[in-house]
Amino acid sequence: MPIQSYFDQKEPPEDVEIWRFMSLQMFQDLMATEELYFCRADLFPQDKNEGIPPEEYLRLVIGLDRYVLEDEKELNRQMGSLAQLREMYYVNCWHLFRRETPEMWEAFGKDRVAICSRYELLKSALNGMLDRTYLGLVQYGDQHLTRTRRINTLQFISTKRIEYKDECEVRAFLEAPDPLDGGNRHYDENNWPHRDPLPENPQHHWVHCCKRRGLI
Repeated sequence: MPIQSYFDQKEPPEDVEIWRFMSLQMFQDLMATEELYFCRADLFPQDKNEGIPPEEYLRLVIGLDRYVLEDEKELNRQMGSLAQLREMYYVNCWHLFRRETPEMWEAFGKDRVAICSRYELLKSALNGMLDRTYLGLVQYGDQHLTRTRRINTLQFISTKRIEYKDECEVRAFLEAPDPLDGGNRHYDENNWPHRDPLPENPQHHWVHCCKRRGLI
């Protein structure tokens, strides 16, 4: 299907240069298979909060008071639901190239390689995939969230915390939901919601092991 647009999407010029940093092993795999690697959003080692907005933003939008039991329960419910929704997004990260910096090599390219392309070429590669796919610039911080005041998973999955702003990330992501997931894996036996899916409530066996590991 054609590449999809999403709420509050930001895009660079079509001909802008983008870089992707990767290990030599991943580069060899790319050359051998001619396939891009997508990591499941909840399995990023650098940021365990991928796809989940700041707690204070949810309190503001929903109108929740701190230390009020029912409000804390509702906050857990919302964050636990978002933690499961992000599991259906698989992400491929690129750097919007402006200049070559030691910081980017240190963070993502140490003992590694970088490949160079253009935004328009990546968009062309994503067009026509079987899964629903998206592409755009990552936005940093929560000012744009506060401006729109929405609970929108596509907006959250294209947002990162302000401390990552120097990454200037171009984010390709695809949507591969588990049709048998009821979205309640964050509830315990006492019907109390938690902020993450619980180990005793694993994903359905329908979810292929490559998707559970974050490989696709």
